[in-house]
Amino acid sequence: MLIRYFAAARAAAGTDTETVAVPADRPCTRRDVEALLVRAHPQPPPGQPPLAQVLARSSFLLDGVACPDPATVLTDTSVLDVLPPFSGG
Repeated sequence: MLIRYFAAARAAAGTDTETVAVPADRPCTRRDVEALLVRAHPQPPPGQPPLAQVLARSSFLLDGVACPDPATVLTDTSVLDVLPPFSGG
């Protein structure tokens, strides 16, 4: 699946996008993917917050639609956008 990071999430992950493999043998939730991303990025770039901290306060879009439920099941073809709070909102 494709992960797209925006603003502070991009800074914390140190990349704009990345592809992660979703397990085919069991359902994979947004919460599972968040945990995978935190393990993949344990140390933020210098001067940036940890990705776990950014994810905790972020909103998510799944294939362009709001995904507020961390129990939502994702697929290998999903696109997950990570949207941290932006200035003024």
